[in-house]
Amino acid sequence: MLYIGEKVGPDDPDLPEVDIAVDPLEGTNLCASGGPGAMAVLAVAKKGDLLNAPDTYMYKLATGPEGKGVVHLEMSPTENLRALAAAKRRRPDEMTVVVLDRPRHSTIIQELRDAGARIVLIQDGDVAPAVATCIPKRGVDMVIGIGGAPEGVLAASALHAMEGEFFGQLRFRSEEERQRAIDMGFLKDPDKIMEMSDLVRGDVIFVATGVTTGHLLKGVRRIGDHLHLQTMALRSQTGTIRMVETQVDARRFPYHYLGRL
Repeated sequence: MLYIGEKVGPDDPDLPEVDIAVDPLEGTNLCASGGPGAMAVLAVAKKGDLLNAPDTYMYKLATGPEGKGVVHLEMSPTENLRALAAAKRRRPDEMTVVVLDRPRHSTIIQELRDAGARIVLIQDGDVAPAVATCIPKRGVDMVIGIGGAPEGVLAASALHAMEGEFFGQLRFRSEEERQRAIDMGFLKDPDKIMEMSDLVRGDVIFVATGVTTGHLLKGVRRIGDHLHLQTMALRSQTGTIRMVETQVDARRFPYHYLGRL
């Protein structure tokens, strides 16, 4: 991981300065247990265009393009579900919502089930399903719940590039975390419901490579002496979505070559 404010790259004044949001292993526990959806994630934007998110929690709401002007964190989960279903010309019981499987989400889960939604509970890693809301074939309509704030910036970056919708509100676990957020510049209202433009602006590049197979990407597969990887690359300026298949000859990297183990 990079710490907040860490500088990387050559110290060349002729090169542009950029903000980087990175999670080298989104879904650490998933990867450790062989669970689905772990991936390496990176977002890049012009300096000042990515929110400098404090290391705390964030209440998040993510949808595809149909949610623009339709959903909002000020609305209840049921209201958001019904509004999004209407925008998609579906019934609530035809909608799929992804929620992190945590005790803090028990009320949200029960409310959405009572409203008729299909609930998919995930153990970790909410960036991938958030991005999947913008890809109809992935079968995810909405992601809602409390997770990491830095991961919220990553998800918002991808949805910004894919014209999806995202809202976030910081949720602090202690007064120390709240004070840290204030010290980082959240002076006016650290409890503000942030829209997409509060988290990410301008031209953004988002890249993710699958580590374990999940909602969004295939994981790393080993076939003989070769590793096969799948990467998604997005750019907001052009709306381009690239899916890249990479084959790596593991024998050329002896330190990492699993055949030695």
